[in-house]
Amino acid sequence: MTNDADKPNQHQKITLTICNKLGLHARASAKLAACTSAFDCDISLDKEGVAINGKSILGIMMLAAAKGTELTITVDGHDAAAALNAIQQLVENRFGEDE
Repeated sequence: MTNDADKPNQHQKITLTICNKLGLHARASAKLAACTSAFDCDISLDKEGVAINGKSILGIMMLAAAKGTELTITVDGHDAAAALNAIQQLVENRFGEDE
């Protein structure tokens, strides 16, 4: 049996560009919040110096991130790498949208 306390705490950061046509509208924000909530690590999103809890749909929508917006995602915790990978895939796949 492994104990999460035995795993090293990871801190990682990446900047991603929102590339879907409608940006972080309600559906995309909900998908992002569902994705981030699946992980134990702390996740924050930063847009132009405004940082929010990456697991909060209201916080995500408050960023009003349109297409072309750069977001800095910071993750802290034992599953940080997996969380960052999942977030990056979701953003790069345009939240499952055609455009």
